[in-house]
Amino acid sequence: MNETSMAFRPVDSVLRAKSIALVGASERGRWPSDIYGSLREHGYPGKIWLINPRQSEVYGEKAYPSLRDLPEPADHAVIIVPAAAVPGAVEDAAHRGLKSVTVYAGGVGDGEDPVSRALGDQVRATVARSGLRVSGPNCMGGFSYREKLFAYPNPSLARLAPGPVACVFQSGGTLQFFMTTGAMRGLRFSYGVSSGNELDLDLADFVNFMVDDEETKQIVLFIEGIRRPKMFMRAAARALAAGKPIIAIKTGATEKSASAAASHTGAIAGDYASYLAMCDRYGIINCATLDDLVETTLAFQSGRVPKGPRIGWVTTSGGTVDLLYDCVEQEGSPLAVFTEETNAGIRPFMQGEIKPKNPLDVGIPSTITKAAELCDVVARDPNVDMLAWAGQLPPMLDAWPDAEALIKMVGATDKPIVGFARMAYHMGPEAVAMQDKVGFPFLQGLPATCRALNALWFHALRSGKAPATVEDRKSDLTAETLDASLARYGIQGPRSRVVKDAACAVLAAQEIGFPVALKIQSRDILHKTEAGGVALNLRSAAAVAAAAEKLTASAWQVYPSARIDGFLVQEMVSGHEAIVGAREDALYGPMLLVGSGGVLVELVQDAALKLLPLAEGEASSMIDGLKLQRLISGFRGQARGDRAALEKAVESLAAFYLDHRDKIADIEINPLMVRPQGVCAVDVRVIWK
Repeated sequence: MNETSMAFRPVDSVLRAKSIALVGASERGRWPSDIYGSLREHGYPGKIWLINPRQSEVYGEKAYPSLRDLPEPADHAVIIVPAAAVPGAVEDAAHRGLKSVTVYAGGVGDGEDPVSRALGDQVRATVARSGLRVSGPNCMGGFSYREKLFAYPNPSLARLAPGPVACVFQSGGTLQFFMTTGAMRGLRFSYGVSSGNELDLDLADFVNFMVDDEETKQIVLFIEGIRRPKMFMRAAARALAAGKPIIAIKTGATEKSASAAASHTGAIAGDYASYLAMCDRYGIINCATLDDLVETTLAFQSGRVPKGPRIGWVTTSGGTVDLLYDCVEQEGSPLAVFTEETNAGIRPFMQGEIKPKNPLDVGIPSTITKAAELCDVVARDPNVDMLAWAGQLPPMLDAWPDAEALIKMVGATDKPIVGFARMAYHMGPEAVAMQDKVGFPFLQGLPATCRALNALWFHALRSGKAPATVEDRKSDLTAETLDASLARYGIQGPRSRVVKDAACAVLAAQEIGFPVALKIQSRDILHKTEAGGVALNLRSAAAVAAAAEKLTASAWQVYPSARIDGFLVQEMVSGHEAIVGAREDALYGPMLLVGSGGVLVELVQDAALKLLPLAEGEASSMIDGLKLQRLISGFRGQARGDRAALEKAVESLAAFYLDHRDKIADIEINPLMVRPQGVCAVDVRVIWK
């Protein structure tokens, strides 16, 4: 994808405007009235200009016919007019020298409607000519809490106290629901931005701004599409280096790019899997649901970063312990193993001779002080990186008269601490006040708590580190030098011959030695097995001759116009079938895939995907999470496969692709046969640029 601009565009005048013009100001319009009311109620310090071509006075103040008539240019204009009037208002803003505008109307450049497209083209032309910045269209504005700049029509959200969380949502409606729910749970915001269809300013620009804002400590995104992936990744890299977590949710998890179907690698990856690989590289925490987005954001609001992944669980119920065993396994949340010193410190809090273990069930404590003392024992354990306490916030502030004990416990450690409940419950303002008082977040739901704590460790592993970048290199690779070049990287194929006809195939098979495999060769057939173009375990000359005739007939039945270039004769190779592939993702750049291979590769969907280049140890970690790893480890008595050789082959193909990607768009080895000793690239398929 070509980036329309390789620079971040300034959004200061949108979020920190020193003066603002309200275009479409009217007592009858709810959105402009709500915005004007919030600006006045909260004491926006800048000048507010009102624009209405049919009234000389609105809200009891002077109104101007257009932006051109202002006595001086405003920093920013919020344009709340019908779509047809938007280009004129944007042109007025550019003519009067405004820095930026927010366009609320839909139907300006979005969709396939020719009228909408024409309106969008007019706005883009003004932007290109003038340098005016545009937020939106099809958005609902935003909130700037410390600047008291409220350009979103929601008076209730404008009354929130400022905090450390910045939100950038491409869905304006979802933004207010997330912020409302988050505020009820104790989240506090620095900014809330509805970026809409992003005709000009986009996610990358707003994220870049949030990275530089000292008051913003974490960034929350609702993503429908990423307009400029390279710039978005550059902004995400800046956030990672600054230690500011990005927590996101993205729509489109079930969609796959139509262009990706050109290869198994592309079909398995798809758009969403490629997005997840990008998140992994750039430290973006991706949430599956909006509920998880709230819990995870809340977990990060304390600002504490763990030194490891191990969780110490302090619960009040055996049922909770049983549920946790399932959750921690399903979510991959490591359990801390308590030291003997910790076990000794826990025993006075337990009944009878029950042996302490993690998750810890000590029953309901008699007082909050007792609970805090027990949590303190667990938090001091060197094997515990994060503490999770089964505590539910009380409905009234005086319900925990000894809350100071919790505050003391929190102050005695720098480890992340969360309270958690087995399921969701209502939290009123007094419960939020108690949460603020004790100084740690209270999460809801066991799986969501596990995922939120995992996210803390995910971020800790990557925070402050610059993601690896890809260098452009020139290659002289050709189809004729492919096999020899792969061999130089340590990727060897089976003994094989390419021949022109069936008679030559018989001679080649006799030379190689039976049994052999026979494969159709055609520049018009991408996947040989789908065309019936592969025959295996041929043990005689007659079998090879018959197979050649059958393969040709099968290929022409599926692809009637295919040109048959000949046959590939190969020695039969046995082992565990893997797939290793590399391709250029249209959005995020070069990627590598490894997984279970063979004819069922897309059906099994046992694969891992990473952005290139690979960091040290990443090839190994990719294999660790696969079912393929169990197979090559001798699953149910099967022969073991050479794990080290597989890792080496993965690393070698990654290096090969980066060195030669200016010539090849996609390379795939399927199957890569993992033998007891070594590996063999049985079938290599290349899509040339």
